[in-house]
Amino acid sequence: MPEVNWNADLYSTKHNFVFKYGEDLIGWLQPKEGERILDVGCGTGELTNELSKSGATIIGIDASEQMINKAKQQFSHIQFFVKDATNFSFDEPFDAAFSNATLHWINDQLKALQCIYNSLKESGRFVFEMGGKHNIESIHNAVKKAMEEGRLKDKIPAVSNYFPSVAEQTKLLEQAGFTVTDVACFKRPTVLQGEDGMRNWIIQFCTFFFTQISPEEKEAIINRAVEILRPTNYKNGSWYGDYVRLRVKTIKE
Repeated sequence: MPEVNWNADLYSTKHNFVFKYGEDLIGWLQPKEGERILDVGCGTGELTNELSKSGATIIGIDASEQMINKAKQQFSHIQFFVKDATNFSFDEPFDAAFSNATLHWINDQLKALQCIYNSLKESGRFVFEMGGKHNIESIHNAVKKAMEEGRLKDKIPAVSNYFPSVAEQTKLLEQAGFTVTDVACFKRPTVLQGEDGMRNWIIQFCTFFFTQISPEEKEAIINRAVEILRPTNYKNGSWYGDYVRLRVKTIKE
């Protein structure tokens, strides 16, 4: 996984579109009263809470202790645990698993998918949404260009997010044992809140670019990346992220 230092407060206030858009994904899962459901990469718990309104028992896991602490503060009626999606287990299997905007942060996809598969009952459902091929490509390219201009090309990390095509992710899911029943890939231009929307987005989601540079260099890179993006990603007074989403429903068979 790319090294990310999550700011839970910034995530839940300035970037709440992550879980707001994810509410539609719950319809793909169709959670039922009495079911036991796992939310993989639950973040600050907003979608976990929405899932719980179905009457199902929901358990949320996330690799970020900061995110889990925030989730526990907000939704004390739900169980949350700090767990790595590639290495977790529970004593009792789940009827379904759910994941929104998490899998693209995980480098070892197959290990994560196998772990989720093993957590499910037979015929268990797994519904997820992640970044698809070319997701936020313009933003990552702008940060890389700014680093190259600043003579920091050798500091650009080799590892970044994983944004697969439908075929690539389907192949991995089948390797893990899943049967894909529904899939959709679509562009979703997303408003980034406020005049500093792009700057805040880069600060929140591009931290892995800045692990080997100084705070002063980081500030200069962010400022330059915003300049590069302004002609294409700032329209009618709003910043936009060029999101591409991959949404999938699978069954354990």
